[in-house]
Amino acid sequence: MCWMCMARRGPLARRGFLQGAATLGLGLAWWAPALAQVDVGPPSKLRTLVPADQLEAAAAQQYAQLLAQARAKGALAPADHPQVRRLRAIAQRLVPHALPWNERARQWRWEVNLIGSKQINAFCMPGGKIAFFTGILDQLELSDDEAAMVMGHEMAHALREHARERIAKTQATGLGLSLGAQLLGLGDLGRLAADLGTQLLSLKYSRDDETEADLVGLELGARGGYDPRASVQLWRKMAQVTGGNGLEFLSTHPSGPSRIRDLEANVPKVEALYEQARRAG
Repeated sequence: MCWMCMARRGPLARRGFLQGAATLGLGLAWWAPALAQVDVGPPSKLRTLVPADQLEAAAAQQYAQLLAQARAKGALAPADHPQVRRLRAIAQRLVPHALPWNERARQWRWEVNLIGSKQINAFCMPGGKIAFFTGILDQLELSDDEAAMVMGHEMAHALREHARERIAKTQATGLGLSLGAQLLGLGDLGRLAADLGTQLLSLKYSRDDETEADLVGLELGARGGYDPRASVQLWRKMAQVTGGNGLEFLSTHPSGPSRIRDLEANVPKVEALYEQARRAG
């Protein structure tokens, strides 16, 4: 049963829901995959060096720990919080369009939570674990369309398995160094110390990763019925706060004129999808 159905059944259901994570059901195979309107090419084959199931399990564990810490501090927003309901409603419109981008998404248990913090930040961990911080909603005064573009962008990082690729590159480098040391008689440098879970929130994606996430997120948002032009306004807002505080999001998602130009160039490619979704209601 999906969490929206549980929420409609009243206080007892909501209490039961709060005892677990906010899980989005993925009984969404009704959507027939269509050709992507944006061009991002195939995902990196390097990601296959890291087992997807292990990474997703590590992500789920770290996500649960993060929620537990937030709950202990009274910073985890309850299911009936207006902003939580808003974010989960957005997610319900985006998630049905995730599967064509990654077959593994069929197995994911999507979760959306809100954490009280002034940080301008949001993320989606491998396996569909989404979190927003109140700072990004409040300080940027995000509209639903803009919030959907943030969420679509973060979902795209997970769907394109950018974290898996980043960690694979780190592991490949470390393995090369270790083998080189052994061949040179320098001794075993030890096992690769890749604590997959603890790396996930500190990963910095490449410029190519960011471009992919922008474009895939743009299409996810448009297919979900959110105005793709909001992506341009979102990054203009981001650019305006580069000289201020709370730049956690910008440290891993740098803004700039080229990013905005790329989005402007791709908005027309997905506008028909947006209009179609709007007409469908």
